[in-house]
Amino acid sequence: MWDMTGLECLVDLTEIEKKRTWEILKEETATELPNLNTMILRARYNSQRHYEIYIFESADIEYDTIKLMFDESPQFIVDLIRERGTEVYSDRVLERTQVIR
Repeated sequence: MWDMTGLECLVDLTEIEKKRTWEILKEETATELPNLNTMILRARYNSQRHYEIYIFESADIEYDTIKLMFDESPQFIVDLIRERGTEVYSDRVLERTQVIR
């Protein structure tokens, strides 16, 4: 999940699922999954920030590398995620209109 100011949330679902599986097998309280509905609600409520939420598989890129790319080369990683991922929510500005003439 990111907006026009940068990355807001990056979740590694694979690691959470591994952890949850072991917790369930040990009969412990399982770790909660991130609430996607809450993220979408936040994005809709703050539409001026133009949020984008994607789910994508990144077997060839590690979590820390993705996070680093958002700091060092955000446009590259955003384009890669848009190309490879599944859009969950987008309030992306595709076309700028002239405000002052």
